[in-house]
Amino acid sequence: MLSNARTRRIPQVWRVAILGTIAALPATAVINWLPNSEATVGGGAMIVGPIIAGAVAANGSVEPSAAGLRAGFLGGMIAVSVFILTEGTTVTWSLNTIIFFLIAVVMLLCISPVFGLISGRIGGRVANTIAGFRVDQAS
Repeated sequence: MLSNARTRRIPQVWRVAILGTIAALPATAVINWLPNSEATVGGGAMIVGPIIAGAVAANGSVEPSAAGLRAGFLGGMIAVSVFILTEGTTVTWSLNTIIFFLIAVVMLLCISPVFGLISGRIGGRVANTIAGFRVDQAS
């Protein structure tokens, strides 16, 4: 009963965005196995995550654009976190580097929801097209 109360506190659109972002991590790993692929975890979470979230949202009662926007933001947070954990430990942090890093983080967190919005719409449109195709074939 307690877990049901916790899931009710999180709005449906955020649940779909979190689901899409989490599902993007293994999908990015699979994409990275392809030849000449340079996919990163953050990039995959920013592009593939909103596509998955938009597709899941289109099948539910959530707007794909809203789910994609939030999944894009979560993907941007993952990209910043991965950079800090991998490259951030080896950088010599001077005042100029810190200021540049903060400006870059703000820019990334402002542009990643835009990528997410566009990718969420693409995922929602693809899901609607495939669902419409299935309905047409069944008739």
